[in-house]
Amino acid sequence: MKVQDIMTANVVCISDGATIKDAHLLMQSRGVRHLPVISEANGTLVGLLTHKKMVTTVIGLLNRYGTGALDRHERYTPLAELMETDFTPLTTDTALTDVVDYFISNKHGCLPVVDSERKVLGIVTSSDFVKLCSKLLKG
Repeated sequence: MKVQDIMTANVVCISDGATIKDAHLLMQSRGVRHLPVISEANGTLVGLLTHKKMVTTVIGLLNRYGTGALDRHERYTPLAELMETDFTPLTTDTALTDVVDYFISNKHGCLPVVDSERKVLGIVTSSDFVKLCSKLLKG
């Protein structure tokens, strides 16, 4: 099996010029836990924002500045300050056996799928692997 067999296409992405507030609102409104971050200049993948990193950051801001100042800090903190850049994106033809070790040993819980020009085609999450396991176990 390959990445294309389990990936989610039509992924919600966010611009690298966005703020934490933009990401917070987008995650809430679209019901997503992971956001590939794309360059405003050329639309290529430049980073990844995970729900875990978002929650950790917002709680840190809340603890540091209090409820009253949280919104202001979210609005003026660039997304680039918390997006992950240390990951290798997948391609649609990557074998799932090559990806599974990443999910076992890594804490991101997702990987973007890109084409040869680093344009986002989809995303694979740890939940996609759980769904696959369920499908295989049920026959």
